[in-house]
Amino acid sequence: MARGRLRIYLGAAPGVGKTYAMLAEAHRRLARGTDLVVGLVEHHDRPLTVALIEGLESVPRRTLSHRGVDFTELDLDALLARRPQVALVDELAHTNIPGCRNAKRWQDVEELLAAGIDVISTVNIQHLESLGDVVEGITGVRQRETVPDEVVRRADQIELVDMSPQALRRRLAHGNVYAPEKIDAALANYFRPGNLTALRELALLWTADRVDEYLQRYRAEQGIEGTWQARERIVVGLTGGPEGATLIRRAARIADRGAGGEVLAVHISRSDGLAGSGSPQALIEQRALVESLGGSFHTVLGDEPAAGLLDFARGVNATQIVLGISRRRPWQYIYGPGVGSTVTRDSGDIDVHMVTHEHAAAGRGRIPIRRVTDLGRSRTVAGWLIGVAGPPLLALLLTQVHAFGLPTDMLLFLSLTVCAALVGGLFPAVASALIGSSALNYYFTPPLHTFSISEPQNILAVAIFTAVGIAVASVVDLAARRTHQAARSQAEAQTLSALAGTVLRGAPTGEGVLTALLDQVRETFQQESAALLERPDEHASWQVTAVSGVDPPERPERADVDVPVGERLALVLRGRVLPAEDRRLLGAFAAQAAVLLDRRRLAGEAAAARREAEGNRIRTALLAAVSHDLRTPLAGIKAAVSSLRSADVEWDEADEAELLAGIESGADRLDHLINNLLDMSRLQTGTVTPLIQPTDLDEVVPYALGGVPLEQVRLDVPESLPMIHADAGLLERALANLIENAVKYSPDGRRVLVKADALHPAGAPARVELRIVDRGPGVPEEARERIFAPFQRYGDAPRGAGVGLGLAVARGFIEAMGGSVAAEDTPGGGLTMVVTLPAVDLPDHRSKPTTRKAEPV
Repeated sequence: MARGRLRIYLGAAPGVGKTYAMLAEAHRRLARGTDLVVGLVEHHDRPLTVALIEGLESVPRRTLSHRGVDFTELDLDALLARRPQVALVDELAHTNIPGCRNAKRWQDVEELLAAGIDVISTVNIQHLESLGDVVEGITGVRQRETVPDEVVRRADQIELVDMSPQALRRRLAHGNVYAPEKIDAALANYFRPGNLTALRELALLWTADRVDEYLQRYRAEQGIEGTWQARERIVVGLTGGPEGATLIRRAARIADRGAGGEVLAVHISRSDGLAGSGSPQALIEQRALVESLGGSFHTVLGDEPAAGLLDFARGVNATQIVLGISRRRPWQYIYGPGVGSTVTRDSGDIDVHMVTHEHAAAGRGRIPIRRVTDLGRSRTVAGWLIGVAGPPLLALLLTQVHAFGLPTDMLLFLSLTVCAALVGGLFPAVASALIGSSALNYYFTPPLHTFSISEPQNILAVAIFTAVGIAVASVVDLAARRTHQAARSQAEAQTLSALAGTVLRGAPTGEGVLTALLDQVRETFQQESAALLERPDEHASWQVTAVSGVDPPERPERADVDVPVGERLALVLRGRVLPAEDRRLLGAFAAQAAVLLDRRRLAGEAAAARREAEGNRIRTALLAAVSHDLRTPLAGIKAAVSSLRSADVEWDEADEAELLAGIESGADRLDHLINNLLDMSRLQTGTVTPLIQPTDLDEVVPYALGGVPLEQVRLDVPESLPMIHADAGLLERALANLIENAVKYSPDGRRVLVKADALHPAGAPARVELRIVDRGPGVPEEARERIFAPFQRYGDAPRGAGVGLGLAVARGFIEAMGGSVAAEDTPGGGLTMVVTLPAVDLPDHRSKPTTRKAEPV
């Protein structure tokens, strides 16, 4: 059975019209005769969206009861039984109510696709899992409902639904998105112009990256090697010379001319050493520069710099290449045309920029040496042609000229032998010496045209010629081998230097550095994938610690390259088998990976030690605080009890009542302190386990007022609020601490306002926001986070005000329930505590079930 196709409408922000666009597409397909069914559409009571649903066949929703509240969800079984060609399933990131077959709606969609049903769905950019932290940093709201990026990335079609921030805010103000009573709060919070602009940019960039992936996949499938200039990609060729910074800045200016330009710096580290004039330190500095300008740095091993650079440029679909004018002196071009000329000649449809600089034609500091070993097939063939065919041709030429004597003829044949050694190495040169000596004997040593020699001095001359030719060839070949080894070592040193620079710039905790290291291994050695495997002991199975690339090997025996690091760690590669000389360099990468892994573990242990130290600090602060704050009420209780038990004094009823009231007040204060201490201890040890269930906020708040005079608080908590996900007991304790703190610092005659509102952003989880507003002295911005730390009291609060645990306990409880609490300025002076809690999502209606209301305390 063929898998169904998935089409996703990706919204840049809530309210841009992705559900409307999905329904419009449904009507277009229905007009073409497509069998289409609405599985689930969240219309949020928007008239235009509701109107579009009319005329479309719908599968009735499934009703589920959870903790006494009825919810409706997608009826997956009914939709599978109906089996339409196309199904509409809105809000891909939605979390299903417990009792459904799948926890997430995208998992329902996966079942539909597996059954061969095409699905059209919607999702907002803020619900992508990888962007959760980014969106929270922009909007201040953490998205609880997310969908893995890979689910959206696998979609057959992704269509971006976008709108300018000004147009979206006008749509919101006209009541086309939210109900009128929620418009002001939405415009002032989530839908600020800056938030919408940032979300829009995220959506555009994410979609552009997906389009680029599709383009690369299509080019690979079709075998297209030419450049498609759909996006400006500028490749900068770096040698490690002093001109590198100039080239990088020039490429960055070219990229800035158009939107979406990308700079990729590449250094071809050659095994034969022709690129060995670069400075490792310069490459490190140039890497830092290109990364600071938003580009990326790549190191690639290649036999020929020009070919390697062009292969890299075509592989990334580059549109332009930036190179510097060569630093060679004019006479050094006898060794070849140079990388710049070769790249310009063979670049095809890729534009090449040759950038002049102050070091052009100034020399490289040394004369490049021609390599005579491991030069490839063409050089080897040329060497054998010179060594085998050269002597007969030279002999034929000299027999026609008859202008030189035997000594000159020997020098010419010796020159030919040296040429064969320079081009083809030792063995072609030995062949040239042997064939040349035979030709000298036959054509130029009396008696001619025979292999006999009549004069003894001629015998000695031919023998010396043969020995000198072989000796010269051996010396030239040995020098070339030593040069090749030095060049290879230099290339390895450059790679290791770049590796060390990458590691040193990594995060202190090691997070992400292992993956970056494996990326560098895969790129340097041109492998498909790389993985770091680990096992507890030699008898245990291997576990994957870090991976890079597609389909990495999970066991050493399944890899093309396996580099063990002790008995418990192995670096494995898949792609091609590496020669022995590459394995030595790979061993250094493996050792570095082991060091990084150890460093990450040590960082984890250090973090645990810091937590332990923090716990010790808190315990020390606890002892210092309770030594006074617990003894004070105890002393008052003891004094009152001693007075009542004294036989020397007759107490009247009023005095006894006053003493008993003092005992009760001290006991209440002790109870409050001990409860806070126990709560803080539970939070520090991680033993707080909230019982989360639908809860009425307007029932909890009155109980939280038990410790303060009612005339000092003004409540504005409407009964129409949706229910919230919370633990009623923990929430009451948290709110009581926050309200008591606000009353404590409010001036006489100024009441504390406790106000609650519901927020229902489209495509995002509903939430309830409770604000506790006082008119006290307020708290400076730099101290607002510090007041939530244990044993911290702002200002000159008296010791009797408590040990400074109330706000810390309140935040700990609220965060344990999935909410948040933060401090803000009160307009006109004072402090406002903002408590945000997740609301129970009621898809079909906004009102909550009727419940019995508790009387305020």
